[in-house]
Amino acid sequence: MSHQVSNPEAARQFAIDVVSRLRAAGHESLWAGGCVRDELLGRIPADYDVATAATPDEVRRVFGHGRTLAVGAAFGVITVLGPKGAGQIEVATFRTDAAYTDGRHPAGVTFSTAPEDAQRRDFTINGLFFDPLTGEVHDYVGGRADLAAGVVRAIGVPAMRFGEDHLRMLRAVRFAAAFGFALDGETRAAIERMTHLVTTVSPERIAAELRAMVSRPGRRRALELLAETGLAKEVLPEVAPDAVGAPDVQSEAWGEAARIVDALDEPSLASALAALYEPVGAAPLRQAANRLRLSNREVKLAGWLQEAVAMFSEPSEPNEPDVAGRPWSEVQPWLAHEDAFLLADLLRARADCGRGAAATAAWVTAQIARPRHELDPPPLVTGADLLAAGVAAGPAMGATLARLRALQLDGVIATREEALARAL
Repeated sequence: MSHQVSNPEAARQFAIDVVSRLRAAGHESLWAGGCVRDELLGRIPADYDVATAATPDEVRRVFGHGRTLAVGAAFGVITVLGPKGAGQIEVATFRTDAAYTDGRHPAGVTFSTAPEDAQRRDFTINGLFFDPLTGEVHDYVGGRADLAAGVVRAIGVPAMRFGEDHLRMLRAVRFAAAFGFALDGETRAAIERMTHLVTTVSPERIAAELRAMVSRPGRRRALELLAETGLAKEVLPEVAPDAVGAPDVQSEAWGEAARIVDALDEPSLASALAALYEPVGAAPLRQAANRLRLSNREVKLAGWLQEAVAMFSEPSEPNEPDVAGRPWSEVQPWLAHEDAFLLADLLRARADCGRGAAATAAWVTAQIARPRHELDPPPLVTGADLLAAGVAAGPAMGATLARLRALQLDGVIATREEALARAL
């Protein structure tokens, strides 16, 4: 998988050059996996992978030790570093995998051929090879037919593919949703039987899949498929529907949250979790975030969004913002927050889906667009000012500063002198 690609054209040319140089050295080489799928779908690949008959040592000889990394050499993978803007490419030797003993990695690999290599991959649409020099597609698994039919199908026996790497069940959902494809019947049945195994996958890998699902087009379908297959009950048990297709309260709440997530202009895992966990409150959300080992930033943001939505969602007149009549000092800290634009987006998405007042969402959007010096003016006094005026340090000072700030925001005081007079 490539990284730091800033120039798609440079990345593509580099991927062609890697194949050309390996071929010139006498080694069969082809593009492999997701980049072939994207190429055939008319999409710009996010990254490029190359599969080759060359061994890792031979790959390093072709490109030099200074331009290669051998961190994946045990699995036949060498990373080749590209020119500026082109990222890097993983060059993998055609291989056959030994048994998977940990639900993620094979116990060992045996170098093989392209047809054998295709058989070890996850889904037919990801098991294709492409010759960028001739435009020829090498299909040993029926991937082109499934691309044309819009089907995500596991290669070979689905239970074996999912047994090798349990994360593949989430990947199946992500691909189906992202491309608008259907899950093959046997593939889906295997997922529904094996959902419990996904909990053995590292929380970070699960979170990465969820992050990818909810931040891209097709996210509503992804959430629906998670619920339909039963995977949601394993990865987000606090809010997932209790049974597949059950007409219960949680099913309705999940479906409504899926529509809200789909309506977001700035989709993210934090916003999605805030929507999904809105009905159950802060404690279950923290529990899920900790279980998924989300970054501190994501945990705080999801919790803040959940709290902020509650703050701006009290009942009101249909054509008036929910915050009408509240002191400015009460709402300003939320609007001046660095992530207020995500709050505005979430409130608008909720209103679009029939939750909350559209007037409130519009009002919040308008407020956060105000010039910064209006929205968040500097405090009239600081702690140092109060110390100099004779106010004792301690908790009382913090309370005094907060009181003076509220008076300032509400327009009761407007100068440093007025603030100091109120403090003493």
